[in-house]
Amino acid sequence: MSTAQSTKQILKEIADGVVVLWWKFFDWLAVVPWKTLVIVCVLVMITGGILGAPQVSILFILASLIIKAVATGKHSAEVAATEARQRAEKEQLERTAVEAHLEALQAQIEPHFLFNTLASIDQLILTDPPRASRMQQSLIKYLRAAMPQMRASGNGARPTLGQQVDLSRAFLDIMAVRMDERLQPVVSVPEGLRSAIFPSMMLQTLVENAIRHGLEPKAEGGKVEIRAEIEDGQLAVRVCDTGVGFNFNKQGGVGLANIRERLKVMYRDRAELVISVPSEGGTCATIRIPYEVAPSPAA
Repeated sequence: MSTAQSTKQILKEIADGVVVLWWKFFDWLAVVPWKTLVIVCVLVMITGGILGAPQVSILFILASLIIKAVATGKHSAEVAATEARQRAEKEQLERTAVEAHLEALQAQIEPHFLFNTLASIDQLILTDPPRASRMQQSLIKYLRAAMPQMRASGNGARPTLGQQVDLSRAFLDIMAVRMDERLQPVVSVPEGLRSAIFPSMMLQTLVENAIRHGLEPKAEGGKVEIRAEIEDGQLAVRVCDTGVGFNFNKQGGVGLANIRERLKVMYRDRAELVISVPSEGGTCATIRIPYEVAPSPAA
C-alpha cells in the first residue's frame, strides 16, 4: 500500500471515529439534565482559563447549549413516537382480545340459537307445515349470511354493515315466523352504506334486545326497524322498535354492556351507544362510529 493510500485510510478512520464520538456526544446531550450540563460548562470555563484558551471554552459552551436544545427536542419527539407506537400496539392487543372473547361467546350462543330454531321447525312440521317451511328457508338464509362472515373473520377481513344487515335480516325473518307474524321487520339501509365497516354481532344484539324486551312482552307485537345514515361524518346505525319501551333500571344487561365495552376498546371516545325513547313510544338504540369504507377485495 502506498503512502498516499495509507494516509487516506488513516484520515478515513479518524473521520469515522469523529462521527461516532459526535453522535455519542449528541445522544449524551439529549438526556443529560440541564443542571449537570451547567456544572460541566463551569468546569470547561475554569479549564479554559487555566490553559489560556477562554475563547475556545466559550465556543464549546455555546455549541453545547445549542446542540442540547436541538437534541432534547429530537429525543422528546422520539420518546413521544415510541410511546404512541406502544399505545397503538396495546390498543390492538386489547381489540384482539375483545374480538377473541366475542368469537368465543358467539361460538356458545349460535349453537343454542340453531338448536332452538331446529326444535321449532320440528314442532311446526307436525302442527303447521307451511310455517315450518318458511322458518327453514329463513334459517338457510341466516346460515348463508353467517358462513361467509366466519370465513372472512378467519382471514382477518373487517366486517361490513351490509354483512351485519344481511345476518340480522335473516334473524328477523326467523323470529317473525317464531312469533307467529307478531313481528314486522323493516330494513332501511342505503346501498351506499353497505360497504361501511361495522363491528360484528353488535347489530344483531340490538335486534335481539328489541325483540326480547320490547316486542315479546307486548301481546300484539310490533315493528323492528334497522336504519343507517351519516351524521356529522359518523355512521349512525339505529334499531328502533314499537314495543313496551325501555326500562333503564332492568335493561342495562350484558348485551348492551358488551357493546359499550367493545366500542370503548375499538374506538376510545370516538364511538357511542345511545338508548332513547321516542315520543310515540318504544325504544331506539343508536350506535355511532367513525365512518370508514372497507377496502375492495383484490381482483
